[in-house]
Amino acid sequence: MKFLFKLQIFNSIWTLKSPCRFFSLCCRGFASQNISGYESPSLYKDLPEHFNFASDVLDKWSQMEKNGERASSIPALWWVGDQGNEVRWSFEELGFLSRKAANVLSDACGLKKGDRVIVMLPRIPEWWSITVGCIRTGIIYIPATTQLTANDIFYRLQASKAKCIITNDTLAPVVDSVVSKCQFLKIRLMVSEGSRNGWLDFKELLKAASGNHNPVKTKSQEAMTIYFTSGTTGYPKMVEHSHSSFGIGMTSTGRFWLDLNPSDMLWGLSDPGWVKFAFSCFFSPWIQGACIFIHSMLQFEATTVLNCLSRFPITSLCGTPTVYRMLAQHDLTSYTFKSLKHCLSGGEPLNPEVMEKWKSKTGMDIYEGYAQTETVLICSVCKGMKIKPGAMGKASPPYDVQVIDENANILPPGKEGDIAIRIKPTRPFCLFSRYVDDPEKTAASERGDFYITGDRGIVDEDGYFWFVGRADDVILSSGYRIGPFEVENALMEHPAVAEAAVVSSPDPIRGEVVKAFVILSPDFASHDPEKLIKELQEHVKKMTAPYKYPRKVEFVQQLPKTISGKIRRKELRKKEWGRI
Repeated sequence: MKFLFKLQIFNSIWTLKSPCRFFSLCCRGFASQNISGYESPSLYKDLPEHFNFASDVLDKWSQMEKNGERASSIPALWWVGDQGNEVRWSFEELGFLSRKAANVLSDACGLKKGDRVIVMLPRIPEWWSITVGCIRTGIIYIPATTQLTANDIFYRLQASKAKCIITNDTLAPVVDSVVSKCQFLKIRLMVSEGSRNGWLDFKELLKAASGNHNPVKTKSQEAMTIYFTSGTTGYPKMVEHSHSSFGIGMTSTGRFWLDLNPSDMLWGLSDPGWVKFAFSCFFSPWIQGACIFIHSMLQFEATTVLNCLSRFPITSLCGTPTVYRMLAQHDLTSYTFKSLKHCLSGGEPLNPEVMEKWKSKTGMDIYEGYAQTETVLICSVCKGMKIKPGAMGKASPPYDVQVIDENANILPPGKEGDIAIRIKPTRPFCLFSRYVDDPEKTAASERGDFYITGDRGIVDEDGYFWFVGRADDVILSSGYRIGPFEVENALMEHPAVAEAAVVSSPDPIRGEVVKAFVILSPDFASHDPEKLIKELQEHVKKMTAPYKYPRKVEFVQQLPKTISGKIRRKELRKKEWGRI
């Protein structure tokens, strides 16, 4: 109750400073409901017919800068390059450059509202100006990671029917290797200092483009972006989101979970190709008028991150549990984080071991958030809420999140089931619209009145959700249901384990048993394997229910992962069952 009261007070103050009426609408809707996340009817009834994040949000912040209602000394984007070079854009500069980018796309490239464009760029400032330019013109942008192979690029070009691809000089040759087979691709736009045959030069076109652009009117429910899933269970699906889904739906993410205001600076450690980037490096912070901090590093470097946290006024950090684990391995006593006050984790379940290690070294808690490519924030632990190590937090507004059984019945606290979001009688505007060109998969994601996340979990008496595992990952052994995440958590608390993945393995007596694939920490690489296996098994028995311990353990040098870094348990499971 104290937490809800705090939110309502904050809402009443902040609504007065909101840059557009849709912010006020969302804030009133969220304030009127319990933070556990039940549907606010006014939020759906008052959803505007037309909405565009660029003109209705970013341009409003630009106007507030001009009027002195937002400190002009705080940039909208603060970018740092590998050589220490910096770019700082105000909202006004962002608006000017994105309007020029919009003219490049519409005039020089001939793209129209509804056309699809793949944006495959590293963390460079042009990613933001081009993406905002797409939104201004109603062009559907499709983010893609620069880690894609030629086959990955070909699949995405063909599946999406993208008319244009935008990338840099490093990846342009890879695109050229498959372009002859891509009948839908008409335009190749390159962001670099040089030129290439068959490619338009974005930087040269930008110089010549006008800074004036008449915004295209987009409906709230029209398609704005398509994200490819990471493909842990087959070919990546195309997930379509509307203009309101992210542009309005991430209001609660920025307000309650990220806890941002216009004086804050958030650094989200994610790749531009993943939806987590949209959460922490685009919509959520800019809805709040906060600054987005970005370092251009192509690969994660712990020392670079620690030096930046010490040097720049970064107030909030968002990363995966792996990021925090890697940072905590360094001697943090030699670094001083003068501004850092809020740490967040997403992208994968947060291990209690990581949380404890980070707090012991920095004194700061890590606040977990749970979401999917198909959603905005589903569950989170917000400031003011009790942190329960291992729990994902409570349902995030405006979702009604439940744990249901195979017949779509809501299960009581403590009962394991499918984590689901209510979609009837009204589908949340901040849920994906569909799987593009795949009505069967879209229909299969629904059960009764709910969207099925595909994750298994439990909700406790206090409304906190606990992750058990992906539905496909749950292990059935001698009548017991065992979630791999809990076993992996227990293993990670042993100093010998650097990383672990748990899957089912065939067994003639029990049907299947728990098997752990373990990457050892360097200090334990030379230990006797048989003794170490027994030690890990006994450790797990002490940390969790004894029947969950891994009866089989295999030490490996690496684990199969998607290009977004998620463990491909399906691949390990197939190997165990002799299917590959």
